[in-house]
Amino acid sequence: MRILITNDDGINAPGLEVLTRIAESIAGPGGEVWTVAPAFEQSGVGHCISYTHPMLIAKLGPRRYAAEGSPADCVLAAIYDVLQGAKPDLVLSGVNRGNNSAENVLYSGTIGGAMEAALQGIPAIALSQFMGPETSDLDDPFEAASTHGAAVVRSLLDRGLWQPQDDYRIFYNVNFPPVSAANVRGVKVAAQGFRRDTAFSTDPHMAPSGKKFLWIKGGPQHTPTLPGTDAAVNLEGYISVTPMRADLTAHDLLADLQARLA
Repeated sequence: MRILITNDDGINAPGLEVLTRIAESIAGPGGEVWTVAPAFEQSGVGHCISYTHPMLIAKLGPRRYAAEGSPADCVLAAIYDVLQGAKPDLVLSGVNRGNNSAENVLYSGTIGGAMEAALQGIPAIALSQFMGPETSDLDDPFEAASTHGAAVVRSLLDRGLWQPQDDYRIFYNVNFPPVSAANVRGVKVAAQGFRRDTAFSTDPHMAPSGKKFLWIKGGPQHTPTLPGTDAAVNLEGYISVTPMRADLTAHDLLADLQARLA
């Protein structure tokens, strides 16, 4: 199996080392693991692509490249430059430092990399490690992902639903809970949740020059979502698995809207 890995935390991120070990376990002795990841951190870029300017790509080692672009850029660079059009069998994106549950999904470059792979017709899984008080006390805050990641990926490959390529292809969003590996309670399939009263905002700061700069800041991450949805089950100690697709249509509203506008 040929596996491509990327992330949004950057080529030197510890989560990418975790993902490398997961991918090597899945690929097996006869497989290949290729890395094309951002040269610098790209958190929060979503499904952005560098459409209006070129990106520099550099080979760092055997099957290891860094690109000055987003995770979606990295997937495109891997397919059409590094691999010369020979698509990988699987794309893994992560392991993100921090959760990509609930509304974070819409901002996540980790998700963006997996989404681009799905749009290219390639099976893809995004993986993220929820952080919290328990993980901060661990020698390896990625312990849950390190221990359980390969099994979750293998289970999805063996028994997951993978749609044909004539539709927006399914990809998967996996979040590991903010607990030690021993305290992971299992795996739950969960819908994307919504943290009420939590949103991104801005924090203004004045530079010595007198100019105002704005930092983007997130809201509380340990606010539970509705029962059974991703962040809620993560905070209960479960690994969440969420099937996703790039189609943003609110299908449940189509018939009602048509009737209202007729």
